[in-house]
Amino acid sequence: MAKKEDLLLLGLSEAKAAETLKNVKLTETIGSIIASAKESGELNKQKGNLLYQLATKLKPQVAPSGPLVVKYIMNDGIKTEPQLSAAIEYLLSHTVKGIEVPAFEKSCGVGVVVTIDDIENAVTKVINEHREKIVAERYSFPAGKLLGELRALLPWADGAITKKEVDLRFLELLGPKTAEDLAPKKKEKKVEAPKVQKTKEIGEKSRELNVIKDPSRPDNEELNSEGAETMDELLRTRAHFHKVGENFKTDGYVTTPKTAELLKAHVAAVGGKVVTRFPPEPNGVLHIGHAKAININFGYAKAMGGLCNLRFDDTNPEKEEEKFFTAIEDIVNWLGYNPARVTHSSDNFQQLYLWAVKLIQKGLAYVCHQKVEEMRGFEVQMSPWRDRSIEDNLQLFEDMKHGKYDEGEATLRLKLTLEEGKVDPVAYRIKYVPHHRTGNQWCIYPTYDYTHCLCDSIENITHSLCTKEFQSRRSSYYWLCNALDIYCPVQWEYGRLNVNYTVVSKRKILKLITTKTVNDWDDPRLFTLTALRRRGIPSEAINRFVAKLGLTMSQMVIDPHVLDATVRDYLNVHAPRTMAVLDGLKLTIENFDDLNLPSTADVPDFPSDPSDPRKHSVSVDREIFIEKSDYKPDDSDKSFRRLTPKQAVGLKHIGLVLRFVKEVKDAAGHVEEVVVKAEKLTEGEKPKAFIHWVAKPVSAEVRLYERLFKSKNPEDAQALPGGFLTDINSDSLTVLYNALIDQSIAKSKVYDRFQFERIGFFCVDKDSTSAKLVFNRTVVLKDGGASGKN
Repeated sequence: MAKKEDLLLLGLSEAKAAETLKNVKLTETIGSIIASAKESGELNKQKGNLLYQLATKLKPQVAPSGPLVVKYIMNDGIKTEPQLSAAIEYLLSHTVKGIEVPAFEKSCGVGVVVTIDDIENAVTKVINEHREKIVAERYSFPAGKLLGELRALLPWADGAITKKEVDLRFLELLGPKTAEDLAPKKKEKKVEAPKVQKTKEIGEKSRELNVIKDPSRPDNEELNSEGAETMDELLRTRAHFHKVGENFKTDGYVTTPKTAELLKAHVAAVGGKVVTRFPPEPNGVLHIGHAKAININFGYAKAMGGLCNLRFDDTNPEKEEEKFFTAIEDIVNWLGYNPARVTHSSDNFQQLYLWAVKLIQKGLAYVCHQKVEEMRGFEVQMSPWRDRSIEDNLQLFEDMKHGKYDEGEATLRLKLTLEEGKVDPVAYRIKYVPHHRTGNQWCIYPTYDYTHCLCDSIENITHSLCTKEFQSRRSSYYWLCNALDIYCPVQWEYGRLNVNYTVVSKRKILKLITTKTVNDWDDPRLFTLTALRRRGIPSEAINRFVAKLGLTMSQMVIDPHVLDATVRDYLNVHAPRTMAVLDGLKLTIENFDDLNLPSTADVPDFPSDPSDPRKHSVSVDREIFIEKSDYKPDDSDKSFRRLTPKQAVGLKHIGLVLRFVKEVKDAAGHVEEVVVKAEKLTEGEKPKAFIHWVAKPVSAEVRLYERLFKSKNPEDAQALPGGFLTDINSDSLTVLYNALIDQSIAKSKVYDRFQFERIGFFCVDKDSTSAKLVFNRTVVLKDGGASGKN
């Protein structure tokens, strides 16, 4: 364990040394490195800096070779950070192949001397190649581009000296910086990714998908990954995973004497291609968080020219139903992905059982009779049955298999402790429930922790991509594969995607359904993917939304309006416009015959794009309908811009201006009709507003959805002691039974989408019949629609 004086000896400042001492693991590594270094000679600042960098970069799988690198640092064989990075990269690449000293020395430039003349000549060459552009752009020219080229020419040159030489050449070529050079440059506006809350993870090693350390850069700078427009772009450019077969290069990967042989067979089995999998449990439908998992697993395989399996983790027969299998596969296809294979964990029940027996035979698993409550927590006592004999455990496990114990009387546990401190996780439990695929063949079922990694191995998964909560199970993942001497994939984690103002827990959604708060798993107020599809949200918009969020290890919590913005942008260019009136008021044009108008008018489907020729015809008639909110019976509201007794209004698309004539009221005194006079629009004084309208309309039902919950976090027990059901928004659904739509969309099919002008985007619901269409509001317009305007 290094002490403060050791860290100061390496050249660390007092503050940096104090901070480093808080990291026990790093301090231990530094201690062993310093001990090794002291055997080889005296330390100086340059060597101390390299030794510190070695300690921070050294991965567990190459730690035994640390003294070799220390020796070369101390004897001046390795003098620069690029050399050190190359040395570590060589060790990682040869973890399973073995180290050859001559090859090691060549790989990191041992014995290579880069003189000042070499640097000057290389800088001259690179500057001359870009001279014209440098002169034109002056100090705005990206010097980093030149430094990158110089690193390629002279990989072992001192980066600081090289940069100093580049700066000097710029000064010679361009002269001192002028006032114009020093003036702040106008930055191009970047398209911002959706703003999200991030739950920051403290003290994690950099296995984040969006923060990748590039060992080829001397400053080891972080490459920050922002969002992208498509998943393909995001995963091609930001997901820096290991290459197929180079599992041993990743953090925490454990190698064994059989690793090289197993990896060679694995690479041959997959043909050198990426193979991923999406492994949902078929006990509910998928939600918005799963959209991220689907896109990352299927998207990465697609971007790399590989394959992705859809694997149903069907190891809990109590909660699995056939409808969920069908719904999950349907949603994967809807998002645009086709599984290479559809597999089931239950396909491997026999092999999983045989491996469990093997673990018992190796003394790595045992049958336990503790109750569930005795095993829970982090300070549990070791099982009193942990050290029973292998023979007894084999017999007892066989008894479990043959139904000689009741549920809860016995489990098979693994002898290991997880990162989170959980001791001896359960591998098998007893359940007397028929399985939907294997029937009554089994009464013992493997747990997810046991099944997950072994099925990944069976399917030759190259990249096991999963959410952050599985990080604490990574050690058991690697432990199980290595204990059984089978191929071990690499587990990579990414942050979960959560949404405010909703719940996604299957148990809670089921509660909403059973209490009739919502109608089913696809109720458009939910954030299940079936619900979002029913609401009218396109799969392309969901995929784009996930891509814009980028890749991160931090948990993301977003507000629904962030998704709405992406959906709105997509629909604005893909959903044709039409006119519909949600709450109609009849207008009669008393001089209609005098106007000699045609019986129909052409209206563009995409008026914001003049180059788009698509259009539809609407009826033009004496009687039309407008929104009740577009008429006020008095002129007292001076901010109101639409029809009043003294104020004219225009009709969109047909160039008519309407002026009030009189009201027609029913027996109760309510306005049921307004008689108007029309005139054709001229270049003279134009009305303050133009409104939408329909003529000879068709009646339809329209459902307007709002947030289901009033609170940002309906699962906050402190804020809502009565539970999430007490937070329901009673106004989350408004049904309009007599909305009026244009005849041009009267024959629309389920999931057809439209923009109702001045109102919002709507989608045809599955409850529609040939007699009456039903529309769901997908999202309001950016400005709130007609109701938000005067």
